[in-house]
Amino acid sequence: MQQEHGHSPEEIAERLNGTPGASYLKDMIYGGVDGAVTTFAIVAGVQGAGLSPTIIVALGIANILADGFSMAASNYSGTKAELDDRRRIIQIEERHIAHHREGELEELRQILEKRGLSGSVLQEATREISGNKMRWIEMMLTDEYGLTRGEPHPMRAAFATFGAFLLAGSIPLIPFVLGLPGAFQISILATLLTFFLIGTGKSRWSLARWWWSGGETLMIGAAAAMIAYLVGSLFHP
Repeated sequence: MQQEHGHSPEEIAERLNGTPGASYLKDMIYGGVDGAVTTFAIVAGVQGAGLSPTIIVALGIANILADGFSMAASNYSGTKAELDDRRRIIQIEERHIAHHREGELEELRQILEKRGLSGSVLQEATREISGNKMRWIEMMLTDEYGLTRGEPHPMRAAFATFGAFLLAGSIPLIPFVLGLPGAFQISILATLLTFFLIGTGKSRWSLARWWWSGGETLMIGAAAAMIAYLVGSLFHP
């Protein structure tokens, strides 16, 4: 659900003048769901094969650290590529403004026209925006290239993914680490609850009901876990 905000002149000015922050929601949900799924896949697969809890813990910890780091590194590289591409486009726009100013002005005019401006208001807005090069380029980034206003932060995205992977991925292992009776059954319930909580948390930024979002994520995770268990049971002695 979208957070409410104030509408006084001061609150509006503060909100619009602030630097738009990057959202790491996708990174955290991706890391959390994948962490729980892959770790429980190991738990279910090893359990299905009838191997010892010690092997479950060893392989589970290895998965959390290795796969979690791999996902974080991949996310860092992907986000870094997005940032590099953004900076490349900014340099292109700077060159175009310097060497093809009339053409860039026409692009800006057409962008503003599509936003509903016309006549003298359109001409005035084109003149005012083009008077500030960075503001001009920012508009071209969003309207011509479809990029967001704020720059992505590769390291923060990587940490968001790794942290969520580590947290959610440790849940299926805890019953085995603690040596609890019926560890596998507890792991199943804990993992399913983790899927549901991730889904309900996701609903805060969605139009879906919390129970629907939670149930959807639960079903996705449960399907992956069932596949892993069935594959593991094929190798049961």
